[in-house]
Amino acid sequence: MVVPTWAWFATIGGLLVLLAIDLFIVDRKPHEVTVGEAGRWVAFYIGCAIAFGGAIWALSGGTYAGEFFAGYITEYSLSVDNLFIFLIIMSAFKVPRIHQHKVLLIGIVLALVMRGAFIAVGAVAIAKFSWVFYLFGAFLIYTAWNLSRQGLGEDEEYEENALTRVARKLFPVTDTYHGANSFVRIDGKRFVTPMFIVMIAIGTADLLFAVDSIPAIFGLTKEPFLVFSANAFALMGLRQLYFLLGGLLKKLVYLSIGLAVILAFIGVKLVLEALHTNSLPFLNGGEPLPVPVPNIVVSLAVIVGVLVITTIASLLKSKRDDARGITAAAADSPVAESPAGESATETGEPVDHRR
Repeated sequence: MVVPTWAWFATIGGLLVLLAIDLFIVDRKPHEVTVGEAGRWVAFYIGCAIAFGGAIWALSGGTYAGEFFAGYITEYSLSVDNLFIFLIIMSAFKVPRIHQHKVLLIGIVLALVMRGAFIAVGAVAIAKFSWVFYLFGAFLIYTAWNLSRQGLGEDEEYEENALTRVARKLFPVTDTYHGANSFVRIDGKRFVTPMFIVMIAIGTADLLFAVDSIPAIFGLTKEPFLVFSANAFALMGLRQLYFLLGGLLKKLVYLSIGLAVILAFIGVKLVLEALHTNSLPFLNGGEPLPVPVPNIVVSLAVIVGVLVITTIASLLKSKRDDARGITAAAADSPVAESPAGESATETGEPVDHRR
């Protein structure tokens, strides 16, 4: 895929425009983001991603468009893992709800910059060393195994990472928030607020999750432009998804299993691609092995299919659990144990058990 310089500048410029619109429209007056507002913004960002994929289809063909959509869907679904951590961080720092959107916006911009560097390094490594796919594939399979056993970590407690601890040592931090300000001056001395620290925490926490998501998308496309743009659109819509899903996250009980299946599938695909283009001298004499490699249509079908099945199964299980909870609560109620008993309790009349 040949990507002219102007396409890179146009894409990055478009993303900056979207960020500016989001910042000046949503954060012009700090407020608590409603579900309806979040839903409209999620639909808007998904629409932008679809339009971008359509432009790739028109300019470069269906294969590259399919790779973009597969990467976008994968990154977006894996980002749900981030949402659990975002919830934990917001709770740990007691961020006021009216300022949570701004925290996520700045934190994700930091994450996008750091991911860009990560993607550049990964692209260079893959271009020079084809055996990197073996490492990526093994890592994804290992991550999938851990995820299937441990879940998404929604019950974890947040511990500040090294960068946030360094920031606390370098800058004096106020005890309380000062509106949406990251910096304040008190008695002539400059302080940072907890808002500044939590933005760093959000940005660096996302980077940790890029350790598995970046290798995953490289398993779907080797084009740095598609890897970057898919990551950017996924992160852009992540803030609004945070407010839209809310308590629904806890209902997606099988999500960790679904994501584990996707990661394992991409991990196996990476290993097969590495075998197909093998150059390691100790394996088959350095010659490629004739192994089948799933194409992008198969990959996209597997990713979408797993997510649909996982979501439906999770919601059905949550519905059954809720119904059982209501039934158990009714059984524990002191109000009578049978229709006859209920009638007696409510009317005070004796019950003829011979009926």
